[in-house]
Amino acid sequence: MKAPLPNLLALTLRAFLSDHLPRLRGMSPHTIHSYRDCLVLLLRFLASHWGREPAELDLEDIGPDAVVSFLNHLETERHNTVSTRNVRLAAIHAFFRYVAAQRPDRLDHCQSILAIPFKRARAHTVEYLEFDEIQAVLSAIDRTTPDGRRDYALMATMFNTGARVQEILDLRAYDLQLTKPFQVRLFGKGRKERLCPLWPQTAKVLRAFCAEQELDLRSVSPLFLNHNGQPLTRFGVRYILAKYLQFARRCTPSLANKRLHPHSMRHSTAVHLLKAGVDLTTISHWLGHASINTTNKYAAIDLEMKRQALARAMPLEEQTDVLDSWRSDATIMQWLEAL
Repeated sequence: MKAPLPNLLALTLRAFLSDHLPRLRGMSPHTIHSYRDCLVLLLRFLASHWGREPAELDLEDIGPDAVVSFLNHLETERHNTVSTRNVRLAAIHAFFRYVAAQRPDRLDHCQSILAIPFKRARAHTVEYLEFDEIQAVLSAIDRTTPDGRRDYALMATMFNTGARVQEILDLRAYDLQLTKPFQVRLFGKGRKERLCPLWPQTAKVLRAFCAEQELDLRSVSPLFLNHNGQPLTRFGVRYILAKYLQFARRCTPSLANKRLHPHSMRHSTAVHLLKAGVDLTTISHWLGHASINTTNKYAAIDLEMKRQALARAMPLEEQTDVLDSWRSDATIMQWLEAL
């Protein structure tokens, strides 16, 4: 029995992932992998939904109702957050914008998919650790072992730079400059490159770590490896952070209800810089934000700053003369008209 010939869906998917995204759009491998994973999930869902093999699906099988069912499946069956649902929808939109450009005869079909709106996500409180809590986690690391020295260097670098976890995992030896001025080169979203300063203490830790690992600082060798000599993964970093948070909770009660994951380390760096008096524009460049609006959220999460603002406000007991003057409707109306 002959294998079925590639249909329109197969041909378009192949061109989208192997040519359009990397060559014409210049997307990073991480973005392409994210789009690929979304489309794989979509095809598996549709194959189950329509009772067919994935290879038998064609473009007509991906209608707006099917896509909405897939998005609901992500939330209800896979327990994805609304943010993850929206990321998946963005990938589907990108694919169908490409289809619309390549096949104008399918424009109506593509527009029906592109009309599916993003779902409003509930705003979450930004999780971060105070400076003394970060110190407690770092102090919980046993630096007498090779793994402990690696983990300390990893976490110190994460807190110093506020880097995204993938930026840390992508670090190579030649990205470090451990002579003054101490700095590290990071590659962020959209392949944007930035230099982040290193504190002298962090540079000292990294210098000792690289010497122990016999790393040539001019080489392209990955900086952080696992037991098998392979680069650390996201899962590995999450495991390391969770392990030392558990140790630190024994002597730091404030950590009892807090989580420590790669992005909370990033948030902790931002809040620490904010408390140190660093302006938001500098923090934005430090973290590699595309817009200062992304950084502005940190100005509202520092409870200490809120308490200081409250202390500068007029206490309630000092407002009694204003309240006493509101004794008649005439007085109230006069006050309102004078505003």
